[in-house]
Amino acid sequence: MTVSKSLAIVNIGQLVTLAGPARPRVGAELSELGIISDAALLIEDGCVAAAGPYHEIKSKGLLDGVAVVDAQGRCVTPGFVDAHTHMVFAGNRAAEFEQRIAGASYQQIAAAGGGIANTVRATRAATEEELLAESRRHRDWMLRSGTTTAEAKSGYGLERETELRMLRAMARLNAEGPMRIVPTLLAAHTVPPEFAARRDEYVRWVAEELIPEVAELKLAKYCDVFCDDHAFTVEEARMVLMAAVRHGLGLRVHAEQFRAGTGAVMASILGAATADHLEAIEEEDLFHLWSAGTQPVLLPGSVFALGRTAYPPARKMIERKLAIVLATDFNPGSSPICSMPFILSLACLQMGLTPAEALTAATINAAWSLGLGDSIGSLETRKLADFLIHEFTDFREIAYYIAAAESPRVFIAGKEVTSS
Repeated sequence: MTVSKSLAIVNIGQLVTLAGPARPRVGAELSELGIISDAALLIEDGCVAAAGPYHEIKSKGLLDGVAVVDAQGRCVTPGFVDAHTHMVFAGNRAAEFEQRIAGASYQQIAAAGGGIANTVRATRAATEEELLAESRRHRDWMLRSGTTTAEAKSGYGLERETELRMLRAMARLNAEGPMRIVPTLLAAHTVPPEFAARRDEYVRWVAEELIPEVAELKLAKYCDVFCDDHAFTVEEARMVLMAAVRHGLGLRVHAEQFRAGTGAVMASILGAATADHLEAIEEEDLFHLWSAGTQPVLLPGSVFALGRTAYPPARKMIERKLAIVLATDFNPGSSPICSMPFILSLACLQMGLTPAEALTAATINAAWSLGLGDSIGSLETRKLADFLIHEFTDFREIAYYIAAAESPRVFIAGKEVTSS
């Protein structure tokens, strides 16, 4: 499709703008979608120029001489923002999938040399070109389900060359587009086997050598740490994250996935942008996240894929005015899920979110968690025109039709990148 400098989307049955305050949404705001019926969307130079009732935009002459796309009465929403992924890796863990079906736990598989260590071996053996080719495949899966921006983590190298190789692959993927990629350094994902007996040396290397180099090369926007019993202690995580702060990186933390007391309070004390997972968080610790403005990134896909039942307490978080985010946690082991619509379905069915709350958490709130809420995540004037023309006429159908084979038309910065 040829896209002109100006483009109008007309005959929109339901335009979900998510227009609202210039900050993450909390409480009842999560349900305020800014819906306009019988709407039109005007795009100029890749940004939203106007969004409103079709008859108003037409009466002002704004559609004169503009290329037009007919939405055929369908629903238009902002593109999904996936704020937690591990999209750059080599190989797969299909054998471990079978092991889990047979009853092995995530921790048992990791203790036997599988899990993250399995993917580390495959990723270390891959060239940058091979990683880039595999990551393109993962990106395209995400694009086809409507993701227009995604955070991506390293963490399958656990040594200098491969961590940098992963981050360079992300930079190249971002540069070639069309999806926007936000890079995160996750060298503190697990302790590599060669450092098993001297983990303090590994933590020091990440904090004192790798983080400064990555920051100087500008290869990451954030630094993340997996804080849990089989990964890093709270004190080890603190050392890494404080080094990241000194070198100008934002903070994200894998916290409280399997046990309470593994990182959420620390994340809030250090002013982390997000605390991710939180399946095991205790209610009293939600106050710390709220007081620090740390956004919970909830990952129901990993709970589902691991065959667990302890989902994050999303309703309590909403009651406590936390600006929740939904993301896929796409990775080769615990969440081989790249579909944001499926995550919305899980959030509604297993965590009690309404479709409106889930959509807000997967768009504008996710955008703010990545420091991008002023430019993406909602369809408001002067923001980038990242949007989806769904096959549905009602936004609730996105979550309602579970794992539907919907192929929305995807636009990024006003340019169509996939079509149904």
